[in-house]
Amino acid sequence: MKYQTTKKGIFKARPNRFVAQVDIDGTEHTVHVKNTGRCRELLIPGATVILEYHPDALRLGRKTEYSLVAVYKGKLLINMDSQAPNSAAARWLLEGGFEKATGMKPEQIRREVTYGQSRFDLAFSIEGKPCFMEVKGVTLENDGTAMFPDAPTERGVKHLEELAKAVKEGFQAYVLFVIQMKGVRGFRPNYETHREFGQALEKAAAAGVKILAYDCLVKENGFSIDQAVQVVLGEN
Repeated sequence: MKYQTTKKGIFKARPNRFVAQVDIDGTEHTVHVKNTGRCRELLIPGATVILEYHPDALRLGRKTEYSLVAVYKGKLLINMDSQAPNSAAARWLLEGGFEKATGMKPEQIRREVTYGQSRFDLAFSIEGKPCFMEVKGVTLENDGTAMFPDAPTERGVKHLEELAKAVKEGFQAYVLFVIQMKGVRGFRPNYETHREFGQALEKAAAAGVKILAYDCLVKENGFSIDQAVQVVLGEN
């Protein structure tokens, strides 16, 4: 996952979840935020942010020339582009990352596939058996542990319930947590923010849904899925 042109800026404020005010070379700009989550622990005044530049913005009818895609949390660079994990996961499947991790080769990879009342991010087959994969981007980190979600997500709970249902009906199902940073020791659900999601993830795992979490090699101009990290379920 790469961006064509990027630029650094200094975060000033976030008037709403869609836009932010960023100082770029001494001039304040309104930029699009490619993540509608809270990100309160990341977007703090004075933080260094990475912006994707859109040179054809005006011609294409965009309201802003820049999109905020990453932020430095101290020395830690975190990609916070919520649209990027799906593309990174699809590339990971196509380029053999999943096969290397599981020993199983995915075929007929497709994106945005409807099943029941949900639309899953990815679908593929393994030795003729159909599989679904839901991808969740993770930007929240606390003391070396990555957590999801950073805000309540009823949609996320629904997806987990649909994946568990799919397993009962003979499909294989996966949840892939794409941790958009490097250096975490493990992953756990954020029970404190949304206990229902954590409990739904536990139930999905018990039903046979495979839970995967991978960190990423993050650069200012993009990122790629890298290594598996330990998944810890349960509030204690």
